[in-house]
Amino acid sequence: MMTFRRKRRELPVNAEINLTNLIDVAFVLLIIFMITAPILQGGIELELPEADARPLRNREAVTVSIARDGTYYVERAKVSSLEELETMLRTYTHGDDKRPVTISGDGRTEYRHVAAVLGLVNRLGLDPQIVVDPRRER
Repeated sequence: MMTFRRKRRELPVNAEINLTNLIDVAFVLLIIFMITAPILQGGIELELPEADARPLRNREAVTVSIARDGTYYVERAKVSSLEELETMLRTYTHGDDKRPVTISGDGRTEYRHVAAVLGLVNRLGLDPQIVVDPRRER
């Protein structure tokens, strides 16, 4: 038993940090963030129509998306009717009529769905912004 203690005391002390493990963890976290960052953006996947427009830069806006089949979404939450959309917009804006609402409609969506959302946003006194794909140079 005494020899075991003596051997332990004779071991050299290594106070170096093992950088290999830290670098591995950093790379794994970087990969995770690179994969999840696009997923965390608001809205749903749409084919936006092209138009000559400047990009929107307001990050505090509430995103209303209209899918090709006319389904409404607020951020990523599916909405079943215009009445529910109105309730959700009131909740998301907290009564702040200065908060903009970005409306993203798929390019193949019937215009009546976009017009219904525009009318609702206008009736609520909110600031509507239409989202389009900037026209590409040909």
